[in-house]
Amino acid sequence: MPPATELSQCANVPAVAEQSELINQILYNAYLERTGVLDYEDIRIKLRDLIKFIPPDERNRYDTNFTDDILSLEWNESQLTNDDLASYNKKINYYITQNQNIPAIAKLKGNIPLTPKDISSLEGILWGELGTKEQYNAQYGKTPLGELVRSIVGLSQQAANDAFSEFLSDAELDSRQMHFVKQIVNYIVKNGMIKDISILQESPFSDLGRLSDIFDDTVFSKLRTAIEDITTNAAA
Repeated sequence: MPPATELSQCANVPAVAEQSELINQILYNAYLERTGVLDYEDIRIKLRDLIKFIPPDERNRYDTNFTDDILSLEWNESQLTNDDLASYNKKINYYITQNQNIPAIAKLKGNIPLTPKDISSLEGILWGELGTKEQYNAQYGKTPLGELVRSIVGLSQQAANDAFSEFLSDAELDSRQMHFVKQIVNYIVKNGMIKDISILQESPFSDLGRLSDIFDDTVFSKLRTAIEDITTNAAA
């Protein structure tokens, strides 16, 4: 493993913890790809005394004996390993959680529909800065970009409250129904959306009764529309 990866596993050491931001930038934010000579020197100075904390049996030794010149390097996306994809996944999660002020990401957290410009911005980040489209497809399949980002940042409490405000004002709900809606709001704030309505049959939603016992078809239809509108606003 690269030294930065090994150091990240020693985060319980105070001296390593002090450099956690730099280590995370190197691991998950493509920091080394944007640095210059002075930056490398700064990294060397900050990390050189931390290598001793890496257990000896986990340190890599590199012996080289080059006899041929390297004329070209070719990256074959079909040979991506599980480690490659795990690293890409960590980069994505770290970058998105640390950059929630980027307009496209902020819109997703605020339940605001994306524009074509926003979608292009996400493509540039996820398929350009942090990796490739092939890596994305290998890791996330056909998951839309907006849905992935929303699943990471969730939905703001205010946006979730606003999304259900019309439903709550139109429906006269009893205590069980209010509890049910509150569980939905809590879930969406944390997870960003509900794509599979069937989870509403499970705990904690079902703690006070089955869905069919709590809502009649007319009221649930309106509730379902509010849920689906949130997912639609993450489409990208």
